Amino acid sequence: MAFPDSFLWGVATAGHQNEGDNVHSDIWALEHTTPTLFAEPSGRAAGGYDRVESDLDLVAARGLGAYRFSVEWARVEPARGEVVTAELDHYERVVDAALERGLAPVVTLNHFASPAWFAAAGSWLAPDAAELFAAQADRVMARFGDRIAVAVTINEPNLEQLLQAGGKLPPVAEQIKRDMLAAAARDAGTERYFASNVLPAEAQADFQAAFTVAHRAAKAAVKARRADLPTGVSIAIADDVALPGGEAHRDARRAAVYDHWLDVARDDDFIGVQNYERFTYDADGEVAPAGELNGMGSELAPAALAGAVRYAHERSGVPVLVTEHGVQTDDDAQRAAFIPAALAELEAEIDRGTPVLGYCHWTLMDNFEWVFGYGPKLGLVAVDRETLARTAKPSFDAYGAFVRQAAPAAV
Repeated sequence: MAFPDSFLWGVATAGHQNEGDNVHSDIWALEHTTPTLFAEPSGRAAGGYDRVESDLDLVAARGLGAYRFSVEWARVEPARGEVVTAELDHYERVVDAALERGLAPVVTLNHFASPAWFAAAGSWLAPDAAELFAAQADRVMARFGDRIAVAVTINEPNLEQLLQAGGKLPPVAEQIKRDMLAAAARDAGTERYFASNVLPAEAQADFQAAFTVAHRAAKAAVKARRADLPTGVSIAIADDVALPGGEAHRDARRAAVYDHWLDVARDDDFIGVQNYERFTYDADGEVAPAGELNGMGSELAPAALAGAVRYAHERSGVPVLVTEHGVQTDDDAQRAAFIPAALAELEAEIDRGTPVLGYCHWTLMDNFEWVFGYGPKLGLVAVDRETLARTAKPSFDAYGAFVRQAAPAAV
């Protein structure tokens, strides 16, 4: 089989979406701002902060070998200069609990949410933003960097470019976003307020430059502690397919959304790929999706992941780590069929020579999906919103079954 013995088979989570009560974060503040773009507040989320061991048992029971999670900066440094040792203790326990179950810890240093004080001070556009983020990266590495398998610096720094290029947010949403950020700035007593996944359109170029500096600073901090640790950035990337005459439209989308980060990744150990969609273009532009659709209204295309992986490697020249991939759907039978079909396509791509280090499915359990709240379902495990009880879905077993047959040495 094409999957190497070292291939990381895992699931992905994010602190703010999964843990709950991330009260010192910029996203929490925006959820409670008036007006707000968020459909509902995150609240308890999936209650993952207090359920680490039992949640990791679910992962290990399916024969998987990796667990991606984020260290929430807002918990570790809730006020500038105030480092909460107990929170570093918590994330160290997550690392050790993963290792005890044979799960390689894949650590994300920033998964959108940042401290509210950081947002109020200018966020990533502040002159000392990269220095502050590097200090947080150093704290994490100093505590448990010797035991993790992979470090992801920043999650989807190109998300807003993808949303803008695809017309995913209507004009009214853009205006609500601006009003929300202005209100948050007033509430914080500052001139401006930003968060990584709700950026105004006119600020995107500045943030791209700032994210780039911050990524490199964090990577340097990681490497100073452990030069051998695979480190990279994860980007949102669709599979862009050109029909005859559509090449210019496809290439324009790639240039606007992905290519900067794929070029940055040439100096990294890998490029993280996060794929959920395929877009097709003809001579007139984007073609309306056809056939079976996912909950995002996009074509349900199992081969999209392989296509995104192929382009990411071709442009960057470095190995790929699939840090997120999944499908938004209320029909778990659709997900259970989609996962093995997509992984079979990925296997064929690896067999053609594209280096892929691993695959982390998004996400372990249904959780808080940012501005959309708890409506979208992408989890392998259902969560009762009242009791927070977990119920594994058939798609989780389908994923585990694929891993067992594709990589028997791994399980």
